Amino acid sequence: MGAAVSRARSSGESFAEMSLRSTDAVLDLVAEHPGQTIVAVSHADPIKAIVAAAAGVPLDLMQRLVISPCSITAVLFTGAGPLVMCVNSTGTLSELVPS
Repeated sequence: MGAAVSRARSSGESFAEMSLRSTDAVLDLVAEHPGQTIVAVSHADPIKAIVAAAAGVPLDLMQRLVISPCSITAVLFTGAGPLVMCVNSTGTLSELVPS
């Protein structure tokens, strides 16, 4: 399974390249807007890659995550590291309030 992560499909980018690009983009946004809420919209695989990186899950296992159309996934970036607040939420947004 690990080889598939580093191989690009046809002329596209590999999962590893997509993961790095997506995660770097989010980290750049966080650095540019400290303490602010950021909304990013994407396809499922980049969201899975960002969540996997935030949770410390190897990229090989990111396809175990489910991201539905129009769902909300929230990651809180703190000085101590990222916290995955919710994944694939299609209900209320009440779980986004830290307890």
